Amino acid sequence: MKAHRNKKTEQEIDAIVTAHADDENAWDTPVHLHKKKSASISLPAILADRAAFFSRIHREKNMENWLARIIQERLDIEEAAFNGLKRDMFAKSAR
Repeated sequence: MKAHRNKKTEQEIDAIVTAHADDENAWDTPVHLHKKKSASISLPAILADRAAFFSRIHREKNMENWLARIIQERLDIEEAAFNGLKRDMFAKSAR
């Protein structure tokens, strides 16, 4: 059986945080995050020219931003298709 956790409301959490705000011992050490450097890829000149053309048509100020959006959209489509195929495969094997 699952143990039921005592879920606190947002107001209760706010009250706890506010009560401990000035207590240095109540806080962990700060966590510092470093932004990953962007990756670079090489494209054939003809493909880069086509991408530049379509980024201008879509009124994108920066071709890299347009390419990042297009790649993200394509990856979302591919992941959805992959998950659908995986779900179908498991459904067929469960029969």
